[in-house]
Amino acid sequence: MTTDTSALTALGNDYTFDIVFSRQLEALGQKGDVLVAITTSGNSKNILEAVKRAKTMGIVTIGVTGGSGGQLAPICDIPIIAASKITARIQESHLVIFHSICELVENSLT
Repeated sequence: MTTDTSALTALGNDYTFDIVFSRQLEALGQKGDVLVAITTSGNSKNILEAVKRAKTMGIVTIGVTGGSGGQLAPICDIPIIAASKITARIQESHLVIFHSICELVENSLT
């Protein structure tokens, strides 16, 4: 989401940046979808709002975060936590996690 800069700026300017993902999810998401929410701290308000909205829509949530998981981990169906307090290490771990997921999906399709 947020590849539409018009939607991003309109939502941010007319409402608040806290809802930029949740509002787009309302328009694009549907029951049975999977939302992958990424936040290094686990406390980004716009990410938390999107996950909360996803839950009301019947969308499965995967939270990829760091540290102790922040507020994100307990509200996700599947929390994946890079257990570090160093932002760079968390983000490096996220790269490994996403590459691993891609490999698993690719292997399951061949």
